[in-house]
Amino acid sequence: MGTKAVLAWSGGKDSAMAFHEICRAGVYTIERLLTTVTQDYDRVCMHGVRTTLVERQAAELGLPLDKVYLAANDSQEGYDAKMHGYLTGCRQQGVEAVVFGDLFLEDVRQYRERSLSRVNMQAVFPLWQRDTKALARTFLETGFKAIITCVDSEVLLIAA
Repeated sequence: MGTKAVLAWSGGKDSAMAFHEICRAGVYTIERLLTTVTQDYDRVCMHGVRTTLVERQAAELGLPLDKVYLAANDSQEGYDAKMHGYLTGCRQQGVEAVVFGDLFLEDVRQYRERSLSRVNMQAVFPLWQRDTKALARTFLETGFKAIITCVDSEVLLIAA
């Protein structure tokens, strides 16, 4: 049995791949999933999908899903306070790490590491700086399927 961890779960492909990589490595044991929900809309903050989707995903994985509810207009301080309370509770239950599917944003990584250090927890990034094309291939070869829920038409390239 590995170190107890929580996985930050958005319901997207990076969360799924982070879960896959952590389970494959065997160093951490995922105890539960964590998602933040915009309470005004009952949608996952990161991707805007309905919470029923991540609830079904968690059920399929056989893991409890913890939801931290945020108001649409919550300040950064409000977010920090809610997350600190949640993480403190996890730490008291023996959870030592939080796993994230982040790939590239250094400032986000540093923020997560600072926040977790305040509750004596470790931030784990199993996908950090991985080649996205190779990661996409691995995602599909592993048998995962993705459904595109939102596209930024300003950056969408159309092949002729």
